[in-house]
Amino acid sequence: MVITFPISIWMCLKIIKEYERLILILPCIDVFVKVDLRTVTCNIPPQEVDGVVYYRIYSAVSAVANVNDVHQATFLLAQTTLRNVLGTQTLSQILAGREEIAHNIQTLLDDATELWGIRVARVEIKDVRIPVQLQRSMAAEAEATREARAKVLAAEGEMNASKALKSASMVLAESPAALQLRYLQTLATVATEKNSTIVFPLPINMLEGIGGITYDNHKKVPNRA
Repeated sequence: MVITFPISIWMCLKIIKEYERLILILPCIDVFVKVDLRTVTCNIPPQEVDGVVYYRIYSAVSAVANVNDVHQATFLLAQTTLRNVLGTQTLSQILAGREEIAHNIQTLLDDATELWGIRVARVEIKDVRIPVQLQRSMAAEAEATREARAKVLAAEGEMNASKALKSASMVLAESPAALQLRYLQTLATVATEKNSTIVFPLPINMLEGIGGITYDNHKKVPNRA
């Protein structure tokens, strides 16, 4: 050992890059394991929802000592965590809350991989694939919702129109002359729109009512002579 030391010392030297860490080892006793500390991307296998996990190793000792294959373990854990989280959500919640779901997955993964020396930096939901049959069901549901909403709006419009007609009828009932004038206005409007002459028989009492209004108004005007 002493004789070969000047030669073996040069063979034990390793070049450590900036994203790696230097560890002193004893030749023939310790085992040299090189761990990459850069952020690694992990594509979760295609399911109903596709996702990407960004993680990095912050403790090389934990990554080597606490798990056999840290990358494979993180890969499988991300897959099962994604499936478990999505199993508690409805389709509408998945479509509307991608960021919240990704944050929940990141929290669960970060807590579970802490013993492995892994820090999960980010989780993203890439795509949500909906089966064709479910797409048809969603389209039918959306169409039914639109029709129901249209019926509600139509019913509200009919209710408002009925209230307005009721109020108008009460006003006209208190003044028979106003009802007769409204009748004449309606006739004039119909004749103007159709661009034709329409002859309607007028009741004598209507003319008498209009004449009475005219006579009363004439009496109210003071004589200036």
